[in-house]
Amino acid sequence: MALMQPFLSETSLPKTLLPFSSHNSITTTTKIRTKAVVSVKDLFGCNPTNLGLKRRLVLCSAVADVGEGVSVAESEGQESLEESIIEEEERGQGEAVEYDWREEWYPLYLTKNVPDDAPLGLTVFDRHLVLYKEGAGVFRCYEDKCLHRLAKLSEGQLVDGRLECLYHGWQFEGEGKCVKIPQLPAGAKIPWSACIKSYEVKESQGVIWVWMSEKKPGDPSKLPWFENFARPGFRDVSTTHELPYDHSILLENLMDPAHVPISHDRTDWTAKREDAQPLKFNVTERTARGFFGEWGREKDKTMPFVLRFDAPCVLQNNSEIVDKNGEKHYFSGLFLCRPAGQGKSMLIVRFGNTRRSPLAKVFPEWYFHQNASKVFEQDMGFLSSQNEVLLKEKLPTSKLYINLKSSDTWVTEYRKWMDKVGHGMPYHFGHSTISLPKQPAVVEHAPAGLPAGLSASMPAKGGIGTMHAPNPANRYFRHVIHCKECSSVVKAFQTWKNVFSAVALVSAAFAILVSGRQWKTLLLVSATLCLGGVYACSTAIAMNTTNFIRKHRRL
Repeated sequence: MALMQPFLSETSLPKTLLPFSSHNSITTTTKIRTKAVVSVKDLFGCNPTNLGLKRRLVLCSAVADVGEGVSVAESEGQESLEESIIEEEERGQGEAVEYDWREEWYPLYLTKNVPDDAPLGLTVFDRHLVLYKEGAGVFRCYEDKCLHRLAKLSEGQLVDGRLECLYHGWQFEGEGKCVKIPQLPAGAKIPWSACIKSYEVKESQGVIWVWMSEKKPGDPSKLPWFENFARPGFRDVSTTHELPYDHSILLENLMDPAHVPISHDRTDWTAKREDAQPLKFNVTERTARGFFGEWGREKDKTMPFVLRFDAPCVLQNNSEIVDKNGEKHYFSGLFLCRPAGQGKSMLIVRFGNTRRSPLAKVFPEWYFHQNASKVFEQDMGFLSSQNEVLLKEKLPTSKLYINLKSSDTWVTEYRKWMDKVGHGMPYHFGHSTISLPKQPAVVEHAPAGLPAGLSASMPAKGGIGTMHAPNPANRYFRHVIHCKECSSVVKAFQTWKNVFSAVALVSAAFAILVSGRQWKTLLLVSATLCLGGVYACSTAIAMNTTNFIRKHRRL
């Protein structure tokens, strides 16, 4: 992502591995690689004449620029495209390991953004959950279903610290105990069958995590702990984004520094398409719970950046810089990618460091939030279509992707990890194995109300009141509603816009009525300045709620 571009700085960095918590230690496995010449037939499992159009195009266009008018085939010491493609499995690497997706901690929400006065509906894979804060400030998480008539509890309300179903007023607290049923006769006992399923939650380093297993208690050794975020002076900018594609595709995208200069060209003053170049990767550790390694630009001959993936959905990209005074500074890009159902994911992004950028002192935090939204919108078309193709083709990624050693190593590592653990997931798309979803994706309907009813009757959902319609392609829905700061900023700018509009109107009216030239001038200047304020507020609101559209796509 373009947000990862600071890790591609021209600054010369020492190659240093960051310390991680002891309970996340990784055991190195012995790597046995069979070196062989990879032919097209070996690579794709068929003769070139049987390849589809895409593969035949690869065969006839395997020429890449390496200098002034020199092709790969003509340059000594350069690999051909076939040799540049990542080789097949290392021996024993793809063997299945014990894994159960339920026995993991999943990132639910940023603590600071959990509403104080309302329940919050969330999902992990196909499990619907409701998260809320009790009167004493304790976080509770239940199955999002009232057992009376199956109404969603996330559509309910909080009454005296209890969660109330708004259909018939049943109330719940604690570990899912039903404590009130208004329709029961006086003196009647509430049956245990009215109680709802509860899930264990923990708050750690500003994030709410949920343990999905109903049979085993939460394993504290699996609860992530991030060393850099506990360092003195470490500050971060954290955002939440709901995205319309699978979490595995999201993780792929976040592991892919090669796309940043192209897809995010000039987005944050650092990504430039002319900087697209070969990268170098070194996988240093692999386990049943993920992998770990270094990477950098091939031309720099160093690998100063450290990437780490941990099950089930945690990705870190870290680096260290020693300044001219010999002081060491730590930088982290943390990506918590929760699977939110088929074709859906929720991402918590946290970028932080111990040396604050001067830009962070000049620009308000909401500016960085909207810039992050812009970055995800730049990739949204690619990733949504990738999601559709994977479901349509029903093939593992090794049959669909052309992964290069100089750009796609982390993507291949991730898909190979899914080969090992996919049998313990609801569905997966691995490097050489797949398991398709057993049930079709659930399409959420518009909320209740006149605007939603009219929108639902339109060809495209969200035709009326689009800013507030539950459309995953809508920035307001994907980010603003999940961010207290951006929500308050939008409200504040809307209020100031209304004030400026009113003052401008009144000033213009008095300018017409008064006879003195000085008063007319003063009032007209005042009206002009207020109209400028209206424009500025409208621009700020649009920055927070309007999707980015590439220039060649605009009308």
